[in-house]
Amino acid sequence: MRFDVITIFPEMFEAITQYGVTSRAFSKDICRLNTWNPRDFTTDPRKTVDDRAYGGGPGMVMMAAPLEDTLQAIHSDISKQFTVKKGPTVLMSPQGRVFNQELSRELCQLEQITLVCGRYEAVDQRFIDQHVDFELSIGDYVVSGGELPALVVMDSLIRLLPNALGDANSAQQDSFSEGLLDCPHYTRPENYKNILVPGVLLGGHHGRIEDWRRSEALIATQKRRPDLIVAARNKGLLSKKDEKVLQEFLQTQSSQLGK
Repeated sequence: MRFDVITIFPEMFEAITQYGVTSRAFSKDICRLNTWNPRDFTTDPRKTVDDRAYGGGPGMVMMAAPLEDTLQAIHSDISKQFTVKKGPTVLMSPQGRVFNQELSRELCQLEQITLVCGRYEAVDQRFIDQHVDFELSIGDYVVSGGELPALVVMDSLIRLLPNALGDANSAQQDSFSEGLLDCPHYTRPENYKNILVPGVLLGGHHGRIEDWRRSEALIATQKRRPDLIVAARNKGLLSKKDEKVLQEFLQTQSSQLGK
């Protein structure tokens, strides 16, 4: 998968290319990253990429022309690689569609994606209207620029690429991979401050371990994100066995509250 990122801070993306499992994915050429600085596509000596907003107000606005010229350079570069199909241009924005695991699975099927990292107060709406396919948010809060959200999105997509993780089952067991939160995990020692690892995990019976993990994931999701249980049920992701686990948990919880 090819990532093209428009940013005035390309150095920030060393965090994903040089550290952790994502760095190994880049070193194995499972994915590639090209950063494009719009300052390199300006015509004035100061390499200006922002200006004051029409109508007044605080903050500066990223100019359309440098962004457009940068995007055209990306498209020109992609056209030289006949094996890569150009993907969407995505603006990282708190006004965009909220990113989630379902969307991550959808986007990781792309051969290429361009992420535009805004800075300052906003991006000139004319660039958005003419060139952005959709806007993407990582939550209902504001950060100083689009770089951190872009890194989050990239990390999530890379984890889903074939052979990116050391164990192919790792991504499948992540939270949200099946519409649920993850189950609890334990490592050595078996006894930590008189708190024991659940016995089922020590027995070596893989079927019982999988049942326990599924039950714990269902219970954790019901406790913390009941909306995900509703969504999973509506999508037909819950079995009769799952529903029995949830029913027993809710009955136990109800009886405890009644005491």
